[in-house]
Amino acid sequence: METKQIKIEVADPTTLGLFGLAIVTLVASSQKLGITEGLGLVLPWALFLGGFAQLIAAIFDFKHNNLFGSTAFGAYGLFWIGMGMSWLIRMGCCGEALQAAADVKQLGFVFVGYMILTIIFTVSAIRMSKAMFVLLSLIVVLFLGLALEAFECGKIWHSVAAYSELAISLLTFYVLAAKYLNSFFGREMLCVGKPLCSK
Repeated sequence: METKQIKIEVADPTTLGLFGLAIVTLVASSQKLGITEGLGLVLPWALFLGGFAQLIAAIFDFKHNNLFGSTAFGAYGLFWIGMGMSWLIRMGCCGEALQAAADVKQLGFVFVGYMILTIIFTVSAIRMSKAMFVLLSLIVVLFLGLALEAFECGKIWHSVAAYSELAISLLTFYVLAAKYLNSFFGREMLCVGKPLCSK
């Protein structure tokens, strides 16, 4: 009996995942910096762009056998869905009992866990590009700022988180543009820098 394997080709989902990250960090940083107020209109972009767009990218990166992309987009996508749920709880949308029981320091431990994961990603980024290494380093700084702010270690950490998040958004737009344009035109339109380590 003859067995046939069918391989379904899918496009590289990286640009979609990067766009999700770029948009949600741009909107969230505007709130942290005081340019905008409240979380009501940050929430849908956190759920749909930060969350679902990155999860879609993760699923298709699994099909591409891309361990880094699937893990990173999956983890960060679920992070933004979790953050959206946390904001709903803190705003009282899920009932007064949950709102009263919310301890922000628990989020601090989430941020520490994500910082550790991002440090692991950053180590692997030495084999990718300088732009990706800097981007992931900024995400480490973001989670450090968020964690220390949650643990009430000083207002300075709110500013650290805000400015690093804005820098993450801008750099992600650049990496997204490089990935898309370089692939679309079949040549290097924008440089992302050679890997820090090739072996």
